[in-house]
Amino acid sequence: MVIQKEKKSCGQVVEEWKEFVWNPRTHQFMGRTGTSWAFILLFYLVFYGFLTAMFTLTMWVMLQTVSDHTPKYQDRLATPGLMIRPKTENLDVIVNVSDTESWDQHVQKLNKFLEPYNDSIQAQKNDVCRPGRYYEQPDNGVLNYPKRACQFNRTQLGNCSGIGDPTHYGYSTGQPCVFIKMNRVINFYAGANQSMNVTCVGKRDEDAENLGNFVMFPANGNIDLMYFPYYGKKFHVNYTQPLVAVKFLNVTPNVEVNVECRINAANIATDDERDKFAGRVAFKLRVNKA
Repeated sequence: MVIQKEKKSCGQVVEEWKEFVWNPRTHQFMGRTGTSWAFILLFYLVFYGFLTAMFTLTMWVMLQTVSDHTPKYQDRLATPGLMIRPKTENLDVIVNVSDTESWDQHVQKLNKFLEPYNDSIQAQKNDVCRPGRYYEQPDNGVLNYPKRACQFNRTQLGNCSGIGDPTHYGYSTGQPCVFIKMNRVINFYAGANQSMNVTCVGKRDEDAENLGNFVMFPANGNIDLMYFPYYGKKFHVNYTQPLVAVKFLNVTPNVEVNVECRINAANIATDDERDKFAGRVAFKLRVNKA
């Protein structure tokens, strides 16, 4: 024989819920007395307080093994990459000679980027170094000894320096300048004590034909050893990376040209297909003319 359960009315359900939230007879709130709630809250307070203290102590111990100046592991930066300026989203340098707005944004970015390279600022903050040799600066027993940096003057960029240049780095005349810089790697002796330079080519045969002639500053795209090693942002406060400027003189107009620039150095591999930016950079150049 099946006994049907008596169906409760809506009023009864509400009354039971109200009694569960607060029972005036037993002085229980949501099924627990005040003492019970106090004990359980105290337990969780102590429990989570202990976890927080243990996590904080663990992080503190780990941070004692980390230097504020030199990363402990640099495996991902074993080979420095190259990048270009002006910096664009897809590494596309597009210039429309007749449209000022199309290249003015590049000019503004380059003005800001090259400002620290002004000769007056470099003379004030950095040293005149001896070319052809590394500028090593040992701590000599003084922990975190600040490092000096070698001067890289803006005038070394020749016709791409932008100083008193009515052509705005050549963008207004269809002869744009593109700047190549090497990413910083702490304590890396680029070149393995041998000369190094940057070269640029068209990636395919048709690109080489459309790329035309170009000039590089400093001459031959040379990067001197005196700008290495780099000791880190906190050590090398005034460090300015060496640059190579490439001025494209007669790119075929209205055609997209694929350009690849790479550094030629004894200890920098540029043929790793797994890393397209290891020692090289590829970008697209287009000069539009009406």
